[in-house]
Amino acid sequence: MSIITEFDTPTTAIDDITGDYTLDISHSRLGFTARHAMVTKVRGQFGTFEGTAHIDAADPTASSVQLTIDASSVSTGSPDRDGHLRSADFFDVEQFPQWTFRSTEVAHEGGTWTVTGDLTIKDVTKSVTIDFEHTGSAVDPFGNTRVGFEAELTVNRKDWGLTWNAALETGGVLVSEKVKLDFDVSAIKSA
Repeated sequence: MSIITEFDTPTTAIDDITGDYTLDISHSRLGFTARHAMVTKVRGQFGTFEGTAHIDAADPTASSVQLTIDASSVSTGSPDRDGHLRSADFFDVEQFPQWTFRSTEVAHEGGTWTVTGDLTIKDVTKSVTIDFEHTGSAVDPFGNTRVGFEAELTVNRKDWGLTWNAALETGGVLVSEKVKLDFDVSAIKSA
């Protein structure tokens, strides 16, 4: 029995990916990972979001990205935990239903697109820089020009007012301050 350790090599069939794109929500994932009780990782994702991008391969500084996330669409596989995350202890979705990201600067070198922008959570805006790896491009069987990008970013949740926690008797805290954000993006070029 063999174990497959990597995915198939992505295709890069499109030489010039310049254009306007919309995120393909059904083939994209916006997720996160946090350490729980200092012993394991808890993973979650958002099911409802929308985004657009303008990619200019010749002049990357003319590129831009916009993203809106419905914070109430959080899912970790535990209804109780999801309810707690939606509450005022964490996301406070009744008062702050959406998170947004708006790029302020884009650079491109090799296969990496570096996107700096304003991430707003609970009306707190902080600048973050995300290195996106261009994972492929193709024309799918339906005639859509499609591009893929992946990225990870570690942030301190307290920077956005996500401060709830509980001390453990053995030392440490119930929820890590550092949270890893994961982006697996498939976008379709506008006609």
